[in-house]
Amino acid sequence: MNNLYLNILIYIHFFAGLFAVINPIGMIPIFIGMTAFYSPKDRNRINIISNIAAASILIIALSIGGIILDFFDISIESFRIAGGILIISIAIPMINGTLMNNLVNKKNKNNVLYKKDNISIIPLAMPLIAGPGAISSTIIWSTHHNNWNEMLGCIIVILLFSFLCWILFQIAPFCIKILGSTGINILTRIMGLLLMSLGIEFIIASMKIIFTKIL
Repeated sequence: MNNLYLNILIYIHFFAGLFAVINPIGMIPIFIGMTAFYSPKDRNRINIISNIAAASILIIALSIGGIILDFFDISIESFRIAGGILIISIAIPMINGTLMNNLVNKKNKNNVLYKKDNISIIPLAMPLIAGPGAISSTIIWSTHHNNWNEMLGCIIVILLFSFLCWILFQIAPFCIKILGSTGINILTRIMGLLLMSLGIEFIIASMKIIFTKIL
């Protein structure tokens, strides 16, 4: 019973970490803006493909992330510190409110490209959904929870999270009407604060292990 409770906590923590890193609510206006020139049918297709692709990328990172680190002889502590720094760098513009503006400006500059090409894989699946922060966080999780039961549980969490993203993008127009730009900005800043805390935790945990080995 205790093991089941601990596993559930692990999966909830993993899900919450993905939610903070990816911030699907904050991406709702980005999704709306990028798919503004598509028909509802094409928008639904883009939503499905982008989330399937993002889930596939994260599952691959979860499955072979440890192998990649071993191949390049990178310690998990070093990777956790690098991942923590990367996550903090993503969190800072979320907190000061510049991240979404930068993404919108980038989208506007490439508006012609978005109208001509399929945006499901790039930039929606990667780097907006399965970005560097999400991939780094997933690899870190894979190195600490690498038995088959935990890996299967984390894969289910990734699939559930992708399903949540799909739902949020499906009801994106309704969410924008309810939350408004102010509500989305507030949620983005809260997610940024949680994300920065997560990155700091990665760094502190790794530094403790390194100092313990030195001493």
